Amino acid sequence: MSSTLNEKNEEAYQEFYELVNMQPKEIEEWLETEQSQSVGHTRDGEKESVGHQSGGKIVEIKRTQKSDLTEDQLTHMRKVCGYIKRHTAQRPSGDVAETDWCYSLKNWGHDPTR
Repeated sequence: MSSTLNEKNEEAYQEFYELVNMQPKEIEEWLETEQSQSVGHTRDGEKESVGHQSGGKIVEIKRTQKSDLTEDQLTHMRKVCGYIKRHTAQRPSGDVAETDWCYSLKNWGHDPTR
């Protein structure tokens, strides 16, 4: 892939970096917690939730140079943005810090308490 992204991919890149407000190390540490592993939808026969799997991919993406991003990574970035936007629109009332809603978003690299 060239060092410049096409317009569609550039938009996805910008949106991803606006919405994913956790750093790779923070995400890695979060993914090790019981709270992280306690939430999310799992596919048939899998132990790890979709969001938890996504967190690992997000760490990899954030550690990849923009010019080295693959089509699969760009596709995942768009998926992440869609998830974060849908999920934040369903924000529960009150303090969300210790909720499954918050934990799930953090698996996707977005800390809604910031």
